[in-house]
Amino acid sequence: MTLEQHLLSTFGPLLTLDQLAQLLHRSPGGLKFTLSTKSEFSRQVNATKVRLGRRVYFRVCDVAALLAGSATDTQH
Repeated sequence: MTLEQHLLSTFGPLLTLDQLAQLLHRSPGGLKFTLSTKSEFSRQVNATKVRLGRRVYFRVCDVAALLAGSATDTQH
């Protein structure tokens, strides 16, 4: 089972900020702060964002690629 398949079976196709924080072993507030900084990591993670109304989600397929180290450009 690949990382993407595992994440899809655990969380579904989209992650909330809380779920992403849990996955990265961070607090939601700490992750929110990190994503607001100007760093390569925050740029890559923010590129996986999807907004549905006022809610913010992160694409599991892009997060899995980022964590696996194969993400070069996650823009869709």
